[in-house]
Amino acid sequence: MSSIFIFDAYGTLFDVHAAIARHKAQAGPEADRVSGIWRAKQLEYSWTLTLAGHYTDFWTLTQRALDYALASVPSVDKSLKPALLDSYFKLDAFPDARIALKALKAKGRKTGILSNGSPVMLKGAVEAAAIGGDLDAVLSVDALKMFKPRPEVYRLVTDQFRCSPADVTFVSSNRWDVMAGVRAGFRGIWVNRSNMPDEYQNFPPALVLKDLSALVEID
Repeated sequence: MSSIFIFDAYGTLFDVHAAIARHKAQAGPEADRVSGIWRAKQLEYSWTLTLAGHYTDFWTLTQRALDYALASVPSVDKSLKPALLDSYFKLDAFPDARIALKALKAKGRKTGILSNGSPVMLKGAVEAAAIGGDLDAVLSVDALKMFKPRPEVYRLVTDQFRCSPADVTFVSSNRWDVMAGVRAGFRGIWVNRSNMPDEYQNFPPALVLKDLSALVEID
């Protein structure tokens, strides 16, 4: 039985496409394409910079990724940028995220976030979603100045909770993130919201869930 449940933030607890969704009418028919490029470039920049031995905080990368997405889809009005960034700073939490966190806390479990997000980004999202009362820790890679999936990042959890990796259940919607968590010794749970094919077969998750509501029944 795991006593500690740690969650990825973006895509797992918070809906990364909610920012575009709030402005879909203004963005037009290619809004979803912009959102997809925005997310892909945000992650790509974090990976490539970490491999290059360089760190730029995630909020800056989020802005640069949006610039690229808007430049790639000229039909979307670039003047939407400030509104989109404001919406990203205050992303919606998935409804099942609130349910899962409250249920875990009711069972006496410790909970936390481990995220690429900068501290100010995570503070904004947690406050906007009103989930801070159900979290014991919010851990940012900014403390190390490197991004996931570097193994040092996952050790932030065991250092924070003074526990062994086996005490931790790590929950993420990103299969590569689950892979790295399993590699670190955590029990991995993949939240496969989009029914994606599996990858990283050498580091399988202990469970695959469609959403977070099923965590209520898991120990």
